[in-house]
Amino acid sequence: MTLELFDVTIVGGGPAGLYAAFYSGMRDLKTKLIDSGDELGGRMRIYKEKMIWDVGGVTPTMGGHLIEQLIAQAKTFDPTIILNAQVTDFEKNGEGQFIITTEDGQQHLSKTLILAVGYGMLSLQKLEVEGADRFEVTNLHYTVQELEQFRGKNIVISGGGDSAVDWANELEKIASQVTVIHRRYDFGGHERNVRTMKNSTVKIVTPYEIKSLQSSDGRCIEKVIVANCETQEEQTVCADAVIINHGFKYDYGKLEQWGLKLSDGCAHVDGKCSTNIAGIYGAGDFTDYDSKVRLITGAFSDAVLAVNSANHFINPQARQVAMVSSHNAIFKEKNKQLGLDDTDYYDN
Repeated sequence: MTLELFDVTIVGGGPAGLYAAFYSGMRDLKTKLIDSGDELGGRMRIYKEKMIWDVGGVTPTMGGHLIEQLIAQAKTFDPTIILNAQVTDFEKNGEGQFIITTEDGQQHLSKTLILAVGYGMLSLQKLEVEGADRFEVTNLHYTVQELEQFRGKNIVISGGGDSAVDWANELEKIASQVTVIHRRYDFGGHERNVRTMKNSTVKIVTPYEIKSLQSSDGRCIEKVIVANCETQEEQTVCADAVIINHGFKYDYGKLEQWGLKLSDGCAHVDGKCSTNIAGIYGAGDFTDYDSKVRLITGAFSDAVLAVNSANHFINPQARQVAMVSSHNAIFKEKNKQLGLDDTDYYDN
């Protein structure tokens, strides 16, 4: 079977990967995006109801809305998008092209690769308590999709990082009672948010951890048994819903076996987002370099650098960067579709 050849294949559908797909289209490159999840958005999918304040030119917006905007932008030039496909291996053929293999055995052919895999395959740290999984369909939560479902309820949150603290502060406004269980005395969230939580009606139980979940009908959690990490003394906390914020597990699969120069889970790249393997570039949280900016805006910059480097690898005579969108004739027809006629402008 003959594989369709793409100029650029992007692995990862978070902010960096999505913007790379858009910018690659601006550079008139035939583009494919592969993501291991069943939806695009990367780690931002976990924070759909969080407010995002620090994207330039974007007024405060929900994470879910920003994802929708990024996806719509990424599809501007109709890239091929493959979901539920974890990249497991690659090799070069006799023409120096990459043959990319996914876990299901499918293969993809590309002149270049952009790795925008964030911190790898993302999975939530589950509550390691017997029988906990059976409550996941009712009132045991690992993410907060809709705040309103917790209105007027007794909420138990387990965790001590940013997510636990942030959700405690948000839910305190609408819940009957919020109780935070943490195995340490100190919290790892931002100091201001921790201070807000401590000065609110949130009940803080430290240093405790969840030992068991109680239910009279076997369907919904009604009580949480917590134990002191130092004395093992137990307490019972009533709960209408339990939220677990124990962090994430990250898995890069076989990426670490590819010969990429990695450290602490990040690929070392140069100022043009080139890795140590010719034709492979990095963007977003997967990369590390001097003056790295770990913001969504920084991921956009990485994406541009990676695409420009990939384009130069394919065609060394190509322009260093794409023409800006305000003057780029590639948007001429798209602007007409928006009811804008600026033909003369592009001719200047």
